[in-house]
Amino acid sequence: SGKLLYRDEAKVSVFDSGFLLGDGIWEGLRLHKKKWIFFEDHMKRLFEALKLVEIKFDLSVNQIFQELEKTRISNNMNNDVYARFMVTRGKKIKPFQHPEFSTYGPTYVIIMEHSMPDLKDKRKGVKLITVPQVRALPMIQDPKLNSHSKLNCVLACIQASRVGGDEALMLDPYGFVNTTNSCNLFIVKGKEVWTSTGDYCMNGVTRKKVINLCKDLNIPIFEKNFTLLDTYSADEIFLTGTFGGLTRVESLDGHKIQYKNKDSILKLLRDTYEDLIEKY
Repeated sequence: SGKLLYRDEAKVSVFDSGFLLGDGIWEGLRLHKKKWIFFEDHMKRLFEALKLVEIKFDLSVNQIFQELEKTRISNNMNNDVYARFMVTRGKKIKPFQHPEFSTYGPTYVIIMEHSMPDLKDKRKGVKLITVPQVRALPMIQDPKLNSHSKLNCVLACIQASRVGGDEALMLDPYGFVNTTNSCNLFIVKGKEVWTSTGDYCMNGVTRKKVINLCKDLNIPIFEKNFTLLDTYSADEIFLTGTFGGLTRVESLDGHKIQYKNKDSILKLLRDTYEDLIEKY
């Protein structure tokens, strides 16, 4: 909340809403060559979410940018940096749910560290495992929100990890392929790219960029319902995320993805996306 602290000294109260209830919203940002990539898109998503959950946050977009820059410069960070900007409803006077107990105003935290995406190795893909944990209906907990309440996705991650998966493939409430526990998912069928309807997945900034790139490159792109059977027979599967960009999937539930396309759509999209990053 405006103070620079060493990692070991950075603390929030045990009465903070984020700790007590997972009551908060966050954004993950990527720093590339001193630039916060797609900063405006992330801020738009952040403030839409804060409005939806009725957290009154006084910092402007420009003030958030200045706080990020202050943290970046103090750490002498210029490239290959991941930052998480978190806003909670703040400290409470009692450890109970009602927002009226949050009387001190919002807490915000910036965690910033040098990091390279674990899944960026183009030679090796990700092993996906379909899990029983599903994405929630919007009236339960809107899956589009980057909320601090990530238990659903944590459980999915655990379920996949127990059987050797890198990521969990989560279905929507009706059994259609949706997203993974931390990334958005796309498949390639012939010369077409498919992704979920977007109704139950994270409102991914990179997801939206890839959809727009497909349109710019005249690649047929469909946001639609599709099944596991469609996915097992896909020519290519890839994940999208702020930090990892576009990441190749090697296998799904033990089914090895064949990558039969002579001209890889994933490679074309990844190269174009990386050009977009360089020009940002």
